[in-house]
Amino acid sequence: MFTPNGLARAALRFRPSAFVGTFVALAMAALIVSACGILLETGVRAEVPPGRYANAPVVAAADQKAHYGKGDSADSEPVPDRARLDAGLVAKAAKAPGARTAVADVTFPVTGPGGKALTAHNWSATAFTGEHLKAGRAPAPGEVVLNQADTGDRITLTTPTGTHTYRVSGTTDSPQAWFADAEAVRLSGHPGRIDAIAVLPKPGVPTDTLAAQVAHALGGKAEIHTGADRGTVQDPTLAEGKEVLIALGASFGGTATLVAMFTAAGTVALAVGQRAREFALLRAIGTSPRQIRRTIATEALLVAPAAGVVGCVPGVALAAWWFGQLRDRGAVPRPVDLAVSWIPLVCAVGAVLVTALLAGYMAAHRSSRIKPGQALSEASVERLRFGWVRTPLGIAAAAGGCVCAGLAASTTGEDAANAALGIVMLFMLAVALLGPLIARACAALFGLPLRGAGASAVLAAANSRTNARRLASAITPIVLAMAFSSVLLFLHTSENHVTAEQQRDGITADHIVTADGPGLAPDAVRRAEHAPEVTSAVGLLKTSVLVPASGGTLAAATAQGVTGSAADLAAVQDLDVKDGRLSLEPGEIAVDAALADNADAEVGDRLPIRLPDGTKAEPRIVATYGRGMGLSQVTMARTDLAGHVTSAFDTELWTKGGTTAGLKELGTVLARADYTTAQSVDRKLNAWANNVMAAVLGGFAAVAAGNTLVMTVLDRRRELGTLRLIGSTRRQVLRMIRWEALLVALAGIVLGTAIALATLVPMMNGLTGQGPYIPPLVYGSLVAAIVALGLTAAGLPARVALRGETLDP
Repeated sequence: MFTPNGLARAALRFRPSAFVGTFVALAMAALIVSACGILLETGVRAEVPPGRYANAPVVAAADQKAHYGKGDSADSEPVPDRARLDAGLVAKAAKAPGARTAVADVTFPVTGPGGKALTAHNWSATAFTGEHLKAGRAPAPGEVVLNQADTGDRITLTTPTGTHTYRVSGTTDSPQAWFADAEAVRLSGHPGRIDAIAVLPKPGVPTDTLAAQVAHALGGKAEIHTGADRGTVQDPTLAEGKEVLIALGASFGGTATLVAMFTAAGTVALAVGQRAREFALLRAIGTSPRQIRRTIATEALLVAPAAGVVGCVPGVALAAWWFGQLRDRGAVPRPVDLAVSWIPLVCAVGAVLVTALLAGYMAAHRSSRIKPGQALSEASVERLRFGWVRTPLGIAAAAGGCVCAGLAASTTGEDAANAALGIVMLFMLAVALLGPLIARACAALFGLPLRGAGASAVLAAANSRTNARRLASAITPIVLAMAFSSVLLFLHTSENHVTAEQQRDGITADHIVTADGPGLAPDAVRRAEHAPEVTSAVGLLKTSVLVPASGGTLAAATAQGVTGSAADLAAVQDLDVKDGRLSLEPGEIAVDAALADNADAEVGDRLPIRLPDGTKAEPRIVATYGRGMGLSQVTMARTDLAGHVTSAFDTELWTKGGTTAGLKELGTVLARADYTTAQSVDRKLNAWANNVMAAVLGGFAAVAAGNTLVMTVLDRRRELGTLRLIGSTRRQVLRMIRWEALLVALAGIVLGTAIALATLVPMMNGLTGQGPYIPPLVYGSLVAAIVALGLTAAGLPARVALRGETLDP
């Protein structure tokens, strides 16, 4: 059935512009699909080397996810910090029949002389890491093993529990600090908890057998890792990195793929629809419907596979660049490599082939089946029919978009952001299905001002009203570019605006001291209180916790553990307390008002949260406040958080009063304005993904819009030649084309802006309690770019088409 025939080859030869446009659209679609597919595959296959566990064939570690829900609604969320095991499980693991020994592994940060950051471990871990003493002996309580010291030296180290002096009992080649086992557990700040258990086998015991025995001995209280999976214990951020890649490849990739296929299908349908007269003539001379469908299928086979292969080449480059940027920004661990196989590439080529076939069949369905005389009649004059399938579906899509936009107003955080693309897709589907009707309405509305702008403008308005389908094919990708770019860009600018506003009003501290190493010294607050001119000082341990969200889920929320009194905190932070009274007693918590509403909680209630390491807690809400986005969504006593984070050092020190000279010995001193600027840089880094997605989707849609305009103009060479023959000057014809392009661009901008606002207004109300913030310069740049694109994409091919003086076909 798909053997190339003469009609397909002739169409490819005599209508190159239509096939070039189709080729470009399908190649761009393959680019998007292959890039997202590669990221998805990388996320699925991502692994890191076992590192320090390379000589431990079996490693037991805590589950790094917090689970919630039951049955079909069960799900999980990665814990913000490392989850740890009960130290008592080491003895149980050692009793496994095939275990030669089981060794606890403890890791924590230490600050050495001169503020040098060190990583500390328990000495028994050398049984699987391979470190050996160069001199001296293993550490006893009160002793340490280092690499840049002499045996017998006394050295001062700052650990999460305080600053102490230790005797150097030995030296190694490893640039780390080693303590006695019991002391390492105590100094880590997690008494009775360890990071992992390394199990070494007896001679001849296979790894799989040992893993099963250890799992049985621990009774499901730990996850067992072997092989490459041990890397997740060495670097827990791998799980988060895999989620980022899978989310990009599956969630955003799915949306981007739908957009790409949707746009490519529209271009194929346009190319086929432009040949309605040809199909009508073929039907008139006896060509059967089956032969026409076979011709379209053959054309798809001639163009789609080649376009798919060509599109995959830049797709691989885009995936490599995107992955490299994610890795440079710390979203993906450094040891992870990009995985490129044949699977996403073949899927991309297959997707564009299927899209081309289906779009071509659907576009030519009517003209290949109706009577030849009727086909000739409909090909000569466009008739705008009420589609009994697409019109109700379009109305349903628009209604669905409105409903989802309303639901978005009741969500917060990532749920609100994730809803954005879905809302836009529903509205875009409505525009595509109702395209001809919307296009005719836009032509009638925007054509009114053109009636007084001269003959060229009047003719442009008339052309637009008469050729609604052609107008719709040009408007749709512009709406797509405007809507997606606006939502993704202004989602970030709106959050950024509210955050900056809350920081400006909420930071009342005169100085903020940040740590140069792993954290501030444990006595930094006490020293700051005695510094000249300081009236109030608090230490802040910045981390995240998991809080209840809509639908019974868990969501990450920023948290600050406070060292100091509530009065001191109020002196340096104006949280804008809405209800209750701020207190920092153990077991109490103050939360952002939006977070409390989302969790359906109020002052006096117990809030079920997961601490940074996944430990369950139910502190009592004592206050709700309004500046959580700019400061911190959760505020509680540091003592409630310190035992549940890897580094229990305070992250920042905020003071009222004081001088830079008097505080500089504690860390890097920032003024209020400098701290706000630094925080805005962090927000820009966090918003980078949104900007890239806007560039990918908006750029693709912009290319598709330009491609469509070029195809429509080049297809009108006969019409433009006729205008020249009846007396129109070249300038008048070009002016008409520019007016049409301007009408198309403005219609696309207005519809795209309306869709973006319908998405952003309810979503930002749910996310920030305010409307969207749209910087005029950014919006104006988008509008100018789309207008310039429309005028260029229509004007250049029109000049080419008008070079001759005859009616070239």
